Amino acid sequence: MNEFKYKKTLETASQPKRRILICVTGLSPQIVTETLFALCVSQTPRWIPDEIRLITTQRGADNARLTLLSDNPGWFHRLCRDWQLPPIAFDASHIEVLQDAHGKPLEDIRDDQDNQRAADGIADLVRRMTEDDNTEIHASIAGGRKTMGFFMGYAMSLWGRPQDKLSHVLISAPFESRPEFFYPTPTPHVIPARAPGQDPLDASTAKVWLGDIPFVRLRNLLPASIKAQHSGFAQAVTAANRALDQVELEVDIAQSCVRINQQSIALPPMQLALLSLLVWRCQQQLPPLRAPLKEVDDPEWRAMVHRELSLALGEMNIPDSLEKRLHQSKPMGGTVSEQLSKMEKTLANSGALPLSGLIARSNIGTRNRQQGYSLNLQADRVRITKP
Repeated sequence: MNEFKYKKTLETASQPKRRILICVTGLSPQIVTETLFALCVSQTPRWIPDEIRLITTQRGADNARLTLLSDNPGWFHRLCRDWQLPPIAFDASHIEVLQDAHGKPLEDIRDDQDNQRAADGIADLVRRMTEDDNTEIHASIAGGRKTMGFFMGYAMSLWGRPQDKLSHVLISAPFESRPEFFYPTPTPHVIPARAPGQDPLDASTAKVWLGDIPFVRLRNLLPASIKAQHSGFAQAVTAANRALDQVELEVDIAQSCVRINQQSIALPPMQLALLSLLVWRCQQQLPPLRAPLKEVDDPEWRAMVHRELSLALGEMNIPDSLEKRLHQSKPMGGTVSEQLSKMEKTLANSGALPLSGLIARSNIGTRNRQQGYSLNLQADRVRITKP
């Protein structure tokens, strides 16, 4: 690395991450100011966002603009003035309105189709906000319909990184039920009674705090294709599920490729043949394949592998490169280990689901503490397709 690049790398590493607060709201935009107060004023250490992103329906966007961003009452601007907060980027351009299947603003969430559109919109916003490694996200599930909060939490599981957090804002009684309350004021501020049986309240006496929500981070399980493009919520969930426990692997001899959940990856002939051998042994529910000796010839291993490859592929389909090695009186341990490692690296870098643990390596307790190779997959999840 030259001096200029090294200097730029150090500068980037030393720069503070841009902080982004993401909220979902319905008809109660108060959660924005309540969450902002909890982050910037009541908690220690303070977490002051550089910008706020709000995702909501059309009605929610109208409410937010009128109550938070207008000149009067302008509760967002009031909060910043009252508590002397530094500049925070938040205006109408930071409010994203969910869209229906025809690209029109979604007025409300009323049916399954609206739910799916909300899920896609929330997931896409979180995905975009987490694309830049130099950002730090704090997401709130407090606003909107319950399904919107669920989708926000799930989107953070799919896309969230170690530096990102998820929370729910909590308000002391009886303020949580008063729509006129937006945040605790630094000086007394009367909220008048609006209904029989209500008492006037002093907003300065309210307590606001955040409930931190731990979440499972699945981002590293997602293939690069899902991370890099606009992908729906259901698509990302399916990819995560497949990475966790629904991996299907097919070796296609005719096409010289392996398919992982129907995504094709080309492999050199020797690597494809060795993978086919492990697939066949998995199907037969055989014990791990003993690794060949590294320092001396291992004719017993060569004969066993040739026999099993003939059963798995047919003798005519054993690649010439491997056929030749299996008939040479030379050690093969180093070659096999190297080819399997290269194959795993190719699969991991292909954009397919990350399968760094595709091959299990175990000490099988034979001479010279040899390793054994096997697949970390069930027999019904693998197959070989012959010409």
